[in-house]
Amino acid sequence: MSSPSSHRPRRRRKGDDTGSASSVEVDAVTGVSKPAFPLAAFLWPAKGSISQWAVLPLILMAVGLFRWATGFWGYSGLGKPPMHGDFEAQRHWMEITAHLPVSQCWVLAKIGSFVNPLWFALHTSRGLDDPSLKVYMRATVFCSEYFVYVPAVIVFLRHYSRLQGIGAWDYSVALTAILMQPATMLIDHGHFQYNTVMLGFVLASMSSMLAGRYLWGCVFFVAALGFKQMALFYAPAVFAYLLGTCISPRLDIPRLFKIALVTVLAFVLLFSPLLLGSLYDSYRNVPPDPSGVVQSPPLLTSIRERVTLSEKSWYFPPILQLTQSIHRILPFSRGLFEDKVPNLWCALHASGVHKLHQYAPATVQRAALAATSLSIMPPCLVILARPRRELLPWALATCAWAFFLCSYQVHEKSSLLPLLPMTVLLGGQRGLTSSTRAWIGFANVLSTWTLFPLLKKDELRVPYFVLTLLWAWLMGLPPTSLALYRGSSIANGGLRVGTRILHLSFYAAMVVWHGVEAFVPTPKGKPDLWVVLNVLVGAAGFGICYLWCLWGLVAKSEIVGIGLSRKKAKGS
Repeated sequence: MSSPSSHRPRRRRKGDDTGSASSVEVDAVTGVSKPAFPLAAFLWPAKGSISQWAVLPLILMAVGLFRWATGFWGYSGLGKPPMHGDFEAQRHWMEITAHLPVSQCWVLAKIGSFVNPLWFALHTSRGLDDPSLKVYMRATVFCSEYFVYVPAVIVFLRHYSRLQGIGAWDYSVALTAILMQPATMLIDHGHFQYNTVMLGFVLASMSSMLAGRYLWGCVFFVAALGFKQMALFYAPAVFAYLLGTCISPRLDIPRLFKIALVTVLAFVLLFSPLLLGSLYDSYRNVPPDPSGVVQSPPLLTSIRERVTLSEKSWYFPPILQLTQSIHRILPFSRGLFEDKVPNLWCALHASGVHKLHQYAPATVQRAALAATSLSIMPPCLVILARPRRELLPWALATCAWAFFLCSYQVHEKSSLLPLLPMTVLLGGQRGLTSSTRAWIGFANVLSTWTLFPLLKKDELRVPYFVLTLLWAWLMGLPPTSLALYRGSSIANGGLRVGTRILHLSFYAAMVVWHGVEAFVPTPKGKPDLWVVLNVLVGAAGFGICYLWCLWGLVAKSEIVGIGLSRKKAKGS
């Protein structure tokens, strides 16, 4: 008989799933294993005998088909002059950067101008609805997603699943579910944006931190911030985690110094083309703003009130570029919120409970800062005290929900940020069991539902219903299936009675709302009533998602003994 020290566990075969994700259930009558929901059934033939590398191309082709098909439909601002929408905003950015000095150019504009110069012709291409231009713009989103986001999801999930002891088949099921998220496809490939590039850099940062490569994690996160400032939703949790690794289990000053240095150098590298380009333009006597239209940013005006700063000085162009960047990153001049968004502030204001326009902008800004600080403090303190790799998605999801609910100038599309780290939990321990799948599915369906008023303006109702209902069916969720809510006991990963009642109440509200919105006219004098109801239900649901993520983070950190007591209970 071998000693315990000489025992080695059996090496798991590719496709062998003895982990506890789990997408398999046992038939109560026959005792035979079977897939627990339709997506698992779809990939069932690949279980055990087929390499994951044979399954991956199938997944990428399938999710790519739905992305490209979504692009056939309308987009933000189609045929709606003079403001147009996000499609025109991105095209116009390419137009002006194609003709501006080197410090302000964009590579996609150069490529597009090479294909067809009329697409980005200065002053004459505004509001262009050329079908070929639409194909090109859609292709830039598609290619950038497959270049950045999709590889980042694959690599991160591989690290995370192995860390959690999850096998290759459950990994493939979780990967498909993540890449089929309806909200992400509808916003980037329908409404038209490039959110997945930023989200891909965030996942690359998380993947690096899972692998213990903290310096690369800093570089990728700076890239995410540079691409889209909304990555600030994650910043406090990332900072707390990295700081925690430097002080626990022991103080590591060299690591802290290297993390700080690499972060600063990454920001310098990020801004160097802008700053060096502005210096080069100044050397060639090219003005920073040839049109003379752009106004001086408030920060620069404030600096010039205190310090003498001549526009003819050699260092003025870099300072102008930096202050413009900060002004764009922190949009305080745009108000608390623009459109109706399902967060705390809009719900208070739109419902009539308390009108916020009666307060000065500075007062509202301070209130948003205080509320956001209070709501991000618990997850940041937990991940600081327990900087464990497996807690990263929980901490980032909780922090991002806090920002969405409480921060300043939030868009309805910003719900994509907390959804990503929450949805990747599908690839973790017990991630595909009824309980976890129900909560992640609830957050995704609710988020997509809150986007409907925006998607309706873009004539994206058909893709909305197809993608949302398809994803719900694949995951075995309402409104396509109630099996998950009639399922197993709590001991086997099932749902508590209270959770079933809560979720089904929200699902019923969403279904009823769609019926009312489609067939019942709003009362006179209240044209936005149905949208306001959408905001109220969405804000309440997102608040519950924040609490669920926070509870999961605290429980898994065992910071107050919750997770430990559960483990003892199971072992007794």
